[in-house]
Amino acid sequence: MGLPDGRASRSGALLGALLLCLAACGSGQKGGPGPVPANASAERGKYLADAGNCGSCHTRSGGAPFTGGVRFETPFGPIYSTNITPDAETGIGAWSYADLQRAMHEGVARNGSHLFPAFPYTSFTVVSDADVADIYAYLRTLQPVRYTPPDNGALLMRWTLAIWNRMFFTPGRFVANPARPAEWNRGAYLVEGLGHCSACHTPRNSLLAEQPDQRYQGAALQLEDPGGKVRRWYAVNLTSAKHGLGSWSVADLARYFQTGVSARAGTFGPMNEVIVNSLRQLTPADLHAMAVYVKSLQGPEYPGPVVSAAAAVPGASIYKDRCEKCHGASGRGGFFSGPPVAGSAVVQGADPASLLNVILQGPATPKGVSFGAWETMQSYAEVLTDSQIAAVCNYMRANWGNRASPVSAADVARQR
Repeated sequence: MGLPDGRASRSGALLGALLLCLAACGSGQKGGPGPVPANASAERGKYLADAGNCGSCHTRSGGAPFTGGVRFETPFGPIYSTNITPDAETGIGAWSYADLQRAMHEGVARNGSHLFPAFPYTSFTVVSDADVADIYAYLRTLQPVRYTPPDNGALLMRWTLAIWNRMFFTPGRFVANPARPAEWNRGAYLVEGLGHCSACHTPRNSLLAEQPDQRYQGAALQLEDPGGKVRRWYAVNLTSAKHGLGSWSVADLARYFQTGVSARAGTFGPMNEVIVNSLRQLTPADLHAMAVYVKSLQGPEYPGPVVSAAAAVPGASIYKDRCEKCHGASGRGGFFSGPPVAGSAVVQGADPASLLNVILQGPATPKGVSFGAWETMQSYAEVLTDSQIAAVCNYMRANWGNRASPVSAADVARQR
């Protein structure tokens, strides 16, 4: 199913995959929801909700779809996603189209309270009115389910969010760049808006606002895994810097979005849900447009400290014994062996958390995605010591043109 372009009017900040789609405030009010806007399509709305990955962030493990209760970690304490089914008491069944529009475009709930910016209204503000209407039409078709997630009210006094918005939020719809082709603009609309990729891939300041001067340059985040353990991850640099996606082509990216695997990498960790529940549901044309836009993102080359030649030496024998068979002496991997580590954004992450996670835990292949021979990588948590894992990481982060900061045994221990 394709979607019409050209529905947007004004531009917001660059926003974009991976991950936080939660409204941190329920309605808690009785009343009629009002009519679905004329010409709104629930079918298109489902497509758009998939693009926004709403299901992942509003469906807790073992819970009914869209009933909320998914836990997200913040420096101020955990936040739980809300029930967005049409239940009038515990969900958003009493919300009108105007209520949803105000929440997505302004970050204000039906009862007038400010939503926590973990709900990415800072991205959704660019979504067109017509697309919000379609999403509203789709949400109205969901099965109403009575479920009240844990309360977020005590996390922070909501009136302070009005100040936060004044400091860090500029509402406004997307406007096409006339100097760019239609495909680039379509990709920009999806990445900046419903895709909200910047929510994970842009560093945040101490008040949890995205830092515009480092947009898409990679960021650390903490997420609860299916076993209930909160793990640190690093959402990679999406710019075309060498330590980002410089080695990826548009075709590589489009294939990764569609299948979860390309010649450059396979999905694991938090990206699993993004691929399976969101990107894989989109049309090839939209995925290609997103890839075109992401490949146009520019960022500086890595400026920080790098692993020294001497520090890389201890990991050489470990790499040869444990990694070379699949990833190659050249670090370039192979279609029937393993993904490349040369030029890898994960290997070169400013924070090694994701690299350490895949070494310690192995790549957890999501259901419905096949990596073929790549799936055979084992977990090394019980095989290698913290010092050995740090050593092999430093070897990979210092060879084949890779440049990244040193990894210590303490870094490894923190990820266990």
